[in-house]
This record gives sequence, C-alpha cells and structure tokens, in this order.
Amino acid sequence: LRSAEKELLPGFHQFEWQPALKNVSSSWDVGIIDGLSGWTSFVDDVPAETIARRFRYDVALVSALKDLEEDIMEGLRERGLDDSTCTSGFTVVVKESCDGMGDVSEKHGSGPAVPEKAVRFSFTIMSISVRADDEEDAVTIFQEQKPNSELSCRPLCLTFVDESDHETLTAILGPVVAERKAILDSRLILSVGGLLRSFRFFFRGTGYDEKMVREMEGLEASGSTYVCTLCDSTRAEASENMVLHSITRSHGENLERYEIWRTNPFSESAEELRDRVKGVSAKPFMETQP
Repeated sequence: LRSAEKELLPGFHQFEWQPALKNVSSSWDVGIIDGLSGWTSFVDDVPAETIARRFRYDVALVSALKDLEEDIMEGLRERGLDDSTCTSGFTVVVKESCDGMGDVSEKHGSGPAVPEKAVRFSFTIMSISVRADDEEDAVTIFQEQKPNSELSCRPLCLTFVDESDHETLTAILGPVVAERKAILDSRLILSVGGLLRSFRFFFRGTGYDEKMVREMEGLEASGSTYVCTLCDSTRAEASENMVLHSITRSHGENLERYEIWRTNPFSESAEELRDRVKGVSAKPFMETQP
C-alpha cells in the first residue's frame, strides 16, 4: 500500500539512471532538500537550515519532462513517428539561468533574521529531439515557444546570499554542478506515454547576466581594469581598439590562472601577478558558455 500510495502522489515519478549517477544521493523519493546537501566543507557562520533550499537536479528534470509528456507524444504524432519504435535516442537541451533577486529582507515580520539578498538558479527545457533507430538525423519534437518567459523557467535552487558572495555561492551551487556533471555521463530511463524511453541531457549556461558570469568564473567584478568576460583586454586597450578582440577565456584556463594567483610560482609582486592572471582572482566553479 505504501508504495502504491507514493505513486499516486502528485509529482512522484519512478525513474532510473544508467549508469547510476555518481555523487548523488540514492533515495528517489526526495522532495525539497537543504541547499548545502552534497557539500562537505564547512561554511562559516551560516545557519544552514535557513540559507538555501533546492530540488535535486535529476528529480527536477524528471518532473519537467513529465510535465511535457503530452507535448512529447503530440510531437511524435505530428512528425509521423511510431511512438513504440522511439524508445531511445531522445536528446534534451536545457538552458540554465541564475540571477540575484535583489533585496528580499523581512522588514516587519517576526521570522528568523536572514541576509537581505537572494539568488535564484533555474532552468528551462529548450528543446527535445529524437533520432529514430534507422534515421541519420534527429527530429525535433518539442521546442519551447517562449524560452525567456517566467512560465517556462523552473526554479531549482533558492538561496539567501548576495550574488557577489563568491564563497557562499560556490558552496551552494557546487553540489548542483556535481549533479549536472554526473547527469552528462548518464542516460535517464523514464516512462513517457506508457513506454520506458531513454533521454540524454545537454546544458547551456546562457541565462546568466555579466555580473553572474564574472562571479561564477572567478573574474574581478565591475570596477576591474579587465573589462571583458570573454577576453583579456583592459579598458584602455578596448577604448583604443574596438575591433581586434577574440574570445580567449575558457573555464579550464580560468582554473589554471586561479592556481597561479593562489601559488604565485614566480614570486611576483601583486601588480605583476594580477597582470599575469588578467583579473582572475577567485576559483571559478561553474562553466558558463558565451
């Protein structure tokens, strides 16, 4: 009875990952979890139970796909695909977004004292395509019509933190990144339209504004001489030359530069060191694609 009851609950979906996700708790009936779960280090002076709440990433993706179940079946029919042959080869493209929500302090209530700023991390399912067994090309069966709308955007994590508090943000989004990484290496097996089907996920971090990109990639903030989030030009260079810029930054390179910043292998002065790392002064923790 217990398991039957669970399956009748709204939002309950049985699913499986092949291979099983690394670094992700194995209980599948999870709801909203503490935002710091999955983070092993200690975050100073933060009342952990008030700082963040989130869904486990894979559970949230499953829920989003189940919400689109009718659209997926409709898409298969419109494309003239026999749904009983399309059980594998589904590809889902997910857009991630993250932004500060400004001042949310409780001015007059009697609740717990919380920091004044909040950050929301969310995602949108942009498209779903399928490659039928005998076909070369994938066919798109679902495309989000309003990809920038509040209605298609699903919150994953809500946090009391200022978006420029790099350390706390790292602690909270670190586990989210670990889960995302695990999802990339695995396939989701989920019942859609009465048949088990397998889905792969691709993530695009295109919903971050510049401030957030700088925060996540460990770059100096707005007052920096290094003005661009994609290349190494300074303000002076950019003002003299608006044309010859190339995208030079990558997540891996920012990580290497942070290591140089941290260890200072050439025993340089602060100025020389800063010039060498071109404004990377914190450990980047989330890969953002331009």
